[in-house]
Amino acid sequence: MTKSTSIVLSARAFERTVTRMADEIVERNDGIEGLVIVGIQRRGVQIAERIAARIESSEGSRVPLGALDITLYRDDLQTVGPRPVVGKTVLPVPLDGKHVVIVDDVLFTGRTIRAALDELADFGRPARVGLAVLIDRGGRELPIQPDVVGTKVDPPPGSRVDVLVQELDGKDEVVLTSGGAS
Repeated sequence: MTKSTSIVLSARAFERTVTRMADEIVERNDGIEGLVIVGIQRRGVQIAERIAARIESSEGSRVPLGALDITLYRDDLQTVGPRPVVGKTVLPVPLDGKHVVIVDDVLFTGRTIRAALDELADFGRPARVGLAVLIDRGGRELPIQPDVVGTKVDPPPGSRVDVLVQELDGKDEVVLTSGGAS
């Protein structure tokens, strides 16, 4: 089967989408009081950093920014291998009573978000937890829905949605690969 790729978000569209997401997060929180942005390692962290920068630019104040590595909280950890690569979890402030927004690049089955919620629970009891994703590709296996969505795509079965970020990949882009992809 032949693979085909299409661009879901160009670099410019990526930037506009992140800006809109930042504005929506502030609006849903009725400002930035008590707000904490937490990205999921890897690309969720870079998107969270950009959202926090946009919020700081528009609101004139820095929002606490953290990172979660959910590797050890995965329900498929035994299939990852004997020595999974574990990144940093950094939470800059106590989470008790805060409005935490988890940021990820792609929402698919919901299992990554379930793991993130499990990890957050080990660090405190936020007043509210929201979810912001750059791409919602459907296909949930768990009852998890995002509060803020950059773009929704409905890819064919067996396709892949890849988010590329400048910091890790040298460019900003979201690409859909269909046919022959896993």
